[in-house]
Amino acid sequence: MPNPPPDLRFVALVSLGGGLGGVARYGLSVVVPGAWGLFLINVVGSFLIGVLMGTVPRPLVRAFFGVGVLGGFTTFSSYAASWSWALVATPVCAVVAAFLGLRVTR
Repeated sequence: MPNPPPDLRFVALVSLGGGLGGVARYGLSVVVPGAWGLFLINVVGSFLIGVLMGTVPRPLVRAFFGVGVLGGFTTFSSYAASWSWALVATPVCAVVAAFLGLRVTR
C-alpha cells in the first residue's frame, strides 16, 4: 500500500521555519563564535523545544516552530564536526534542557 502524499501545509511551514531558524543560528554564532556559541544554540534550542512540546497542542504550530524554526536553529551536525569539550557536554545538556523546558510548562 503506497504512502499518502505529504500535507503540503506541513512541508511549507517546516521549510519556512527552517530558513528562519538557520538565519537566527547564524546571527547568534556571529555574536558568540566557536564551541560556546554552538553549545548555547543547542541548549537554548532544546529548552525551547521542551517548552513548545509542553504548551502547544496544534500540529501545524509544532511543525513550524518545533521542526522548522528550532530544528533549523539547533545545529547538532555542526558541533559534531569539530572535536572540543562541546562534543560531550552538548548532548547531555541539551537533553536536560529539553526535559526542564517540558517540566516548567506542566
